[in-house]
Amino acid sequence: MTSLADLRKSYERAELSEEASCAEPLSQFDKWLQEAIAAQVPEPNAMTLATVSSELRPSTRIVLIKGVDERGITWFTNYQSRKGQELAGNPFAALQFHWVELERVVRIEGLVQKISESESDDYFLSRPLDSRIGAWASPQSQVIAGRGVLLANVARYATKFALQPPRPPHWGGYRLQPEVWEFWQGRRSRLHDRLRYTRNPEAAACGNEAARWRRERLAP
Repeated sequence: MTSLADLRKSYERAELSEEASCAEPLSQFDKWLQEAIAAQVPEPNAMTLATVSSELRPSTRIVLIKGVDERGITWFTNYQSRKGQELAGNPFAALQFHWVELERVVRIEGLVQKISESESDDYFLSRPLDSRIGAWASPQSQVIAGRGVLLANVARYATKFALQPPRPPHWGGYRLQPEVWEFWQGRRSRLHDRLRYTRNPEAAACGNEAARWRRERLAP
């Protein structure tokens, strides 16, 4: 059996310098995301979402990014799920993208808020029919007796709504407004490149987006 302690990889694909990186994090993220898509990385839009419960216990799961702009990063889920309940009690969360083939990681931290109902409605209507039915059929994160429960719920809601299921009131979007971004590029000898962008409170009213962010290099 292969020893886990002996598993090693030398990261040598690229570098991340202050001179070559963007002055503000949203542009840097978009650049890396487009490169991940172009490289046909499996599910480049998949990200780990970390939340913390009222008992201060962290939990993580994979969700899919569905939008990114100057307002933040958006995804959709069941508000009654474990992550939804934890966000209701503690609205701060962290996201992480790991593009293994490019030897890159992006970490983001910030405040999470629900998006508007109209935005959630618009996205819900764009989903495939089976996914819209599934949003009704799955009591996400709850204990169920077996898969048959889900299949019975699918049949029930498909009969009830036919081709026009409305958005469930317990389902919609969240948006994380970044306060901290970190870009990690693997390098040889574990001397990785890490650039962190944090909001500059002294420049909060400045019209220059780049000036609103402080960029620093972190030791690997």
